[in-house]
Amino acid sequence: MEPRRVYAVMGVSLTDPSKYGTRIFKDLRAADYKVFAVNPKGGTLLGAPVYQTLAQIPARIYGVIMVLPPAALQAAVQQCIEAGVQEIWFQPGARDENARQQAQTAGIEAIEDCFMAANGVW
Repeated sequence: MEPRRVYAVMGVSLTDPSKYGTRIFKDLRAADYKVFAVNPKGGTLLGAPVYQTLAQIPARIYGVIMVLPPAALQAAVQQCIEAGVQEIWFQPGARDENARQQAQTAGIEAIEDCFMAANGVW
């Protein structure tokens, strides 16, 4: 059996549980995914640490689920490049052509789709 891949959700909300980043993080945990939360403010969410950057996560991250405004995506993709991420899921509303090209140029698979629907979680 293949070990489960490790994901990070960039763009969790620490204050609004109805926001998509937080819902994705919560539902992936409930589905037994190995998942980490990222928000520049840090803190905790659902009893788990929230990391300020991908570099702080104490695990090798396979994929990142982006739930960020388009203006924040290029900096987030740069973090993915530095962390050796292999795939990025640009969620609806979190898309930017320059960020997608930046990821692809670095050899990262850039997927413009809802991770949760594509993987049968929702």
